[in-house]
Amino acid sequence: MLHRVADALERLAPPASPAIDLDASDAFVWHADRGWLEPIYQVNRIEIGLLRGIDRVRDILLDNTERFAAGLPANNVLLWGARGTGKSSLVKAAHAAVNEKRPRALALVEIHREDIPSLPRLLSLLRLSARRCVLFCDDLSFDQHDASYKSLKAVLEGGVEGRPENVVLYATSTAVT
Repeated sequence: MLHRVADALERLAPPASPAIDLDASDAFVWHADRGWLEPIYQVNRIEIGLLRGIDRVRDILLDNTERFAAGLPANNVLLWGARGTGKSSLVKAAHAAVNEKRPRALALVEIHREDIPSLPRLLSLLRLSARRCVLFCDDLSFDQHDASYKSLKAVLEGGVEGRPENVVLYATSTAVT
């Protein structure tokens, strides 16, 4: 009888989240509902040399990313502009270019805008790793009734724990017309 009860309870329990291994890949997607970083083995990106007309921004972002990979101070980044101007492509290309020079230097961790409230939980997991991580939020936006920006604000402005030294945030946002 107890065996049947235990079996029934096991079926009702949510499956355990897979262990987080930041060495499994160079890119990940954060799944907040399961508290899991899914390794991405083939990132949808283009080579940095193919990006044209954004030389100044490219050079600034690449320099910042290289500094971060080397353990030097680096800034969080917001790339803002019209749709289709290469903001997301630039972030992914800069990550690849730095890892080409310094293999496995950086992990790119994508967090979806709707998962921003889980940011403190994600940062507590990333804080435990020695690997440097570029946290990437594509198409970041908030409306006037959205309070999820508070999680982001605490990280950027330094809540009690603040942003881990091994993490920078790169976000893109589209221009409002």
